[in-house]
This record gives sequence, C-alpha cells and structure tokens, in this order.
Amino acid sequence: MARQSHTAKTVLGQKASSYTANAADLTFTAADAANFEQTAFTGKELIIAYNSDPANPYTVTIESVADASLGRTGDITTYSLAAGEYGVFGPFTLDGWRQSDGYLYFKASNAAIKFCVIRTT
Repeated sequence: MARQSHTAKTVLGQKASSYTANAADLTFTAADAANFEQTAFTGKELIIAYNSDPANPYTVTIESVADASLGRTGDITTYSLAAGEYGVFGPFTLDGWRQSDGYLYFKASNAAIKFCVIRTT
C-alpha cells in the first residue's frame, strides 16, 4: 500500500498581510498505522505529532537512511508520547533523512497520533 502523504504548511513569516482569516491554522491528520506517512522533503520540515488518546501512550518514529559517513544504520528516533502530549521533530538535514524517492518517512504506532508538517522558510 502507498504511504499517506502530508502536505507541508509553509510558515507565513512576518508580513502582516499574510495573516488573513484561517491562514495560520494548523490541520492535523490521523496517522495511518498500517501504511505509514511521508512528506515531500526539502530539509526545512518540522513534524508535529499529537497523541489524541485520553489514556494511552503511543510512539512516533522518524525513518532515517543508513549513512556510513554519519555512522547511521537506520531509524534513530522512536519517541513515546503520553496521552494528550505534543512532540515537535526536526528540522532534519537531507543527508541521512531523505529517502531515495525524495520524501521524509515517519510513522506512528496508532491512529490516535495526529500529524502536522510545517515547512520553514
């Protein structure tokens, strides 16, 4: 199955005219715990994860790429979010994180985890 794609929201910056109604709102999407997640990757992305479950912790993983020069052999981030907690991940460098198809891969252990991707300028 195909990974669920997340479109990154680009930050608006400091121009007051950019802040029209709803322009700065964030939209969170439930994780697909079976097929996982991806976003087009420029090296300026932040991933925000929210555990919407009222009682149970769940994990978030950001998938890295094996890179001998960095001493990296695979995923290095598995992070537990308690009920109601948020986590912010990144930004990540292209080396060691960009998959061969140009995406950043990430996943959650349960659909109670909601993701939002932000791209800085």
